[in-house]
Amino acid sequence: MTTPLSRNDRDVILVGAGIMSATLATFLKILQPDWSIEVFERLPGAGRESSDPWHNAGTGHSALCELNYTPQAADGTVSIDKAVNVNEQFQLSRQFWAHLVNEGHLEADRFIHTVPHMSFVMGKEHSDFLKARFEALKDHPLFQGMEFTGNKRTIQQWAPLLIKGRDGEQQVAATRTEAGTDVDFGALTKSLLKFAAERDTSITYNAEVRDVQRRGDGRWSLKVKNRGNGATETFTAKFVFIGAGGGALHLLQKSGIPEIAGFGGFPISGEFLRAKTPEIAKRHHAKVYGQAAVGAPPMSVPHLDTRYVNGEQHLMFGPYAGWSPKFLKSGSWTDLPGSIRFGNMVPMIDVGLHNFDLVKYLVGEVAQNHTKRVEALRQFYPEVNGDDWELIVAGQRVQVIKKKGKGGVLQFGTEVVASSDGSIAGLLGASPGASTAVPIMLKLLKQAFPSEFDGAWAEQIKTLVPTYGTNLSDDADLAAKTFASTAEVLGLTA
Repeated sequence: MTTPLSRNDRDVILVGAGIMSATLATFLKILQPDWSIEVFERLPGAGRESSDPWHNAGTGHSALCELNYTPQAADGTVSIDKAVNVNEQFQLSRQFWAHLVNEGHLEADRFIHTVPHMSFVMGKEHSDFLKARFEALKDHPLFQGMEFTGNKRTIQQWAPLLIKGRDGEQQVAATRTEAGTDVDFGALTKSLLKFAAERDTSITYNAEVRDVQRRGDGRWSLKVKNRGNGATETFTAKFVFIGAGGGALHLLQKSGIPEIAGFGGFPISGEFLRAKTPEIAKRHHAKVYGQAAVGAPPMSVPHLDTRYVNGEQHLMFGPYAGWSPKFLKSGSWTDLPGSIRFGNMVPMIDVGLHNFDLVKYLVGEVAQNHTKRVEALRQFYPEVNGDDWELIVAGQRVQVIKKKGKGGVLQFGTEVVASSDGSIAGLLGASPGASTAVPIMLKLLKQAFPSEFDGAWAEQIKTLVPTYGTNLSDDADLAAKTFASTAEVLGLTA
């Protein structure tokens, strides 16, 4: 990479101080410590949008309990391909974090804790599905130790709040894996950026990137506004990563790269009920995921969640979906209309016409009052007292809309959009993004810096993430060894 040319020239500029930029900055400062890196964040601190612990469920997404990763076909068979892929990716994240803890760069108990992951369903049809899912997963190397039961007494031992006060005639079923995790991605983001800052990464807060343009010499020019005094400066870099959550779409559109044509975004906000007292939170120690309502997006799967935030145990239930045209919680009401372009108009209209169930679901969610929200919680916690719970507003998620044939498709998940030369890239979408930040950034590094990745960096990458390039699914002994080693370093059960 070229040497910076002047005071405002950098080798790398990262837009947004969330988990993605923090992970990328950490990788680059280890792999290429001599490169100059600048991080711009529009808010006053790090990890205040999607990475904030109150803005996400904190689930270490490894498909242990998320039923939407294991769809069931009409013939009753359950596909586990997506679940396996998500779990494989999370193991890479665990390895990278374990390496940093081992080297003294992170403190594990500040961001990750063992919390059992459970799936919980009601009714015969859902119970049969959960049993089929369990049978498909139980012997897989990545899902060892998963338990299934349809016995209420056993479920009560696992998670008492689920059973006490429940109709004795109601059929229920659950799976549990003791090796699940809760991750405070806000705390992790701050720790990673602290590591990068101590190695000469410049991080500027209250700095909003307003424009991104390609210069004639191949470098990228970014106009950055100081949100305190209104002053604007121009910075340049050879490589730019836009990890700005919902704000990434607008900046990628401004960059003019052809790869972003046809992409749009559909914003969905979220809300959670949070137990007001520690006494309630301490009566439940698990992340319990259920089945999504008809028409609901995967990010709206209901779950009763143990959370550790700033080291303190909490209990949350949700999410309840909401809607606003903002692409960020702190965004603008013009975000959605401002993202419409000639190239993405057809896909966005097509998605709107073919997702009536989603629209109906969102309208119903927005119309809910506290009583209705508590009734939804009562499905999981029969003896709930609504006075013991408060509503908190979580972050905004912008689901990806992209071209498909002559129309469009609403895509759930994350997607990296990059220029053909790899000099600029941005991340679109949502869950399981934070949990898979490490493999996402490794893929980006390989695309943006292929010669370094396969050359000077190759040996060090294997040190940082030992099983990178290997499928743990294909080697049960390696999977068990990797689980054990990362668990020991991170202070986890398994």
